[in-house]
Amino acid sequence: MPGDMLSLRYMLSGDIERVRIPDASRSARAERLWQHTCCEAFVRAPGVASYHELNFSPSGEWAAYSFSSYREYGSEAGGAVDPNIELCVTRETLTLEATVRLQPLDAGYAGRVAIGLSAVIEARDGSLSYWALAHAPGKPDFHHDRAFALELP
Repeated sequence: MPGDMLSLRYMLSGDIERVRIPDASRSARAERLWQHTCCEAFVRAPGVASYHELNFSPSGEWAAYSFSSYREYGSEAGGAVDPNIELCVTRETLTLEATVRLQPLDAGYAGRVAIGLSAVIEARDGSLSYWALAHAPGKPDFHHDRAFALELP
């Protein structure tokens, strides 16, 4: 993560024709991306209650939210975030790469960051599956403290 840039690569492999992939759109902020195929990153400074949720859709749409603590919504997180999203789809893989500046989030990410990586995958039949580096017990909850499983310098 050079400087304030966070670069992420999500790769889904399998029978990609069974996955519902949103149609390409212009890069723009959008709501409720998690209701369809979407890659997510939850970012916070280690040991801090406040965090940000970043959503990246294969369509090119994105969202950024601030939370003051566990599921306590604070606000939309700056339009200056404007991530670069690239998508490559083959019959057997879907790769989404997202690069985003953390500085506009103004959250003191100068040192280490704790990250929760997750994805919601929508099948052609409309069913959803939930994937993450780590899950808390019970129903999927990407906001849970256990989801912040990766720490980066």
